[in-house]
Amino acid sequence: MQTAHTLDMLRKEVARLRADGSTFGLVPTMGALHEGHLTLVRRAREVCDHVAASIFVNPAQFGPNEDLDAYPRQLEADAAMLKAEGCDLLWAPDVTAMYPDGFVTNISVSGVSEGLCGASRPGHFDGVATVVCKLFNQVLPTHAFFGEKDFQQLAVIRAMARDLDLTQPHVHSIIGVPTVREPDGLAMSSRNRYLSDADRAAAATLPRAMKAAIARFEAGDAAAPALAALENELLSAGFVSVDYAVLADSASLVPLAALKGTPARLIVAARIGGTRLIDNMAAG
Repeated sequence: MQTAHTLDMLRKEVARLRADGSTFGLVPTMGALHEGHLTLVRRAREVCDHVAASIFVNPAQFGPNEDLDAYPRQLEADAAMLKAEGCDLLWAPDVTAMYPDGFVTNISVSGVSEGLCGASRPGHFDGVATVVCKLFNQVLPTHAFFGEKDFQQLAVIRAMARDLDLTQPHVHSIIGVPTVREPDGLAMSSRNRYLSDADRAAAATLPRAMKAAIARFEAGDAAAPALAALENELLSAGFVSVDYAVLADSASLVPLAALKGTPARLIVAARIGGTRLIDNMAAG
């Protein structure tokens, strides 16, 4: 596996790997890799001839009171994991390589970026869309792989790629990979390491409560009472707050009052201790 820290080196490696017209998959990450990220790499290996991963802790998607400085950074360990999974290229730029002096461009995706995490984290999805657009233009992948755990993020990226005619990859080659979960059902996340032992045990209430709410939706219950019961269960288990719990249309992310026969998602963000957890599950 080659590691590139400069754009010139990256472009040379990309040209070498794609010289014969091979398919080329990209797995964008912020590092602190876990089994969920490695599952994305394995899926990319199944689909593509060559695979690149990026590790960049993107300051543009962190708010002023969020955990940018505390976000775990372990480049050497992450690189070893990627190499063991057969990754061909690691793109690991620093902030000045990604956002050089004078950088003034911002990409904003309306609609799917509004509400949910977009409401509680102003500017977050602008930062995501901007850095992912840059990554697509830098790496020129034929396919890109993202975890479905960040379901709103996936919707934002697909809309951005469609609207900006990013034909490599185009919207149909942005592949969502199902969420990888711990044995107790908690979605894997780099932020899980922030949880105390007690909070980690209580956090398993989240997927259980979500499954119970989905069972109520599928039995014909309206969304409002099922979501209220979900929130009450989380707060009773020790969660500090529930930022949102929404039954939404899977494509538009517009909230639904009940299941209506089209694909839907239960999407939740809640805080326990000092950690904000997000999760989503298909409904209907």
